[in-house]
Amino acid sequence: MTPVIRWFAAIAAAVTASTLFAGPARAETYSAPLRTAVASLPVATEIRTGYNRDLFPHWIDADSDGCNTRYEVLIAEAVTSPSVGSGCTLSGGRWYSYYDNAYWTLPADLDIDHFVPLAEAWDSGARSWTTTRRRSFANDLGDHRSLVAVTDNVNQSKGDQDPAQWLPSYSSARCRYVQEWVAVKIRWRLTADSAEKSTLTSLANGCSNVTITVVRAF
Repeated sequence: MTPVIRWFAAIAAAVTASTLFAGPARAETYSAPLRTAVASLPVATEIRTGYNRDLFPHWIDADSDGCNTRYEVLIAEAVTSPSVGSGCTLSGGRWYSYYDNAYWTLPADLDIDHFVPLAEAWDSGARSWTTTRRRSFANDLGDHRSLVAVTDNVNQSKGDQDPAQWLPSYSSARCRYVQEWVAVKIRWRLTADSAEKSTLTSLANGCSNVTITVVRAF
């Protein structure tokens, strides 16, 4: 092998190695005071056309440990850790629903709320996503604000409404609710309609201007 050929071979090997062993792309982190974060939300008209809940596959068992996303959230959010039995049955746990300031000991009394509801996500940009991205949104364990265990009938009263239409009955929860709503919208690059943004702006002005930090989903 001539020196020139050896040089080209070495370069090719180096490029191949860098491609194979390069680490993941650096995650993009967003951080800003709450009111700035609210102001940064792009405004767009919501479009419900074509929505179907089945377009957001859930609940999945991403790590094949026998516990799907619903149960992973229950395990993670328990204030008293449950025992995990066969088939991911949970016993002995205790949970706090911050929407209504209530405690529960039976998993059946809790729903896992998609903090930004699936239909609201569709309206706000997810209609243009791939099914894979919608599945990631619907099972997002990468940010604790995306999914939350709450009293079942409270979640059902919320439905697919945004903060202009529904807020927690427990008034002390509302600033946290606004912070987490904004964080999830920013994480998934979702828009807000004009009424939603106006409500978020008004509510944020009455809350501490805490820093919102979120890693954007890719």
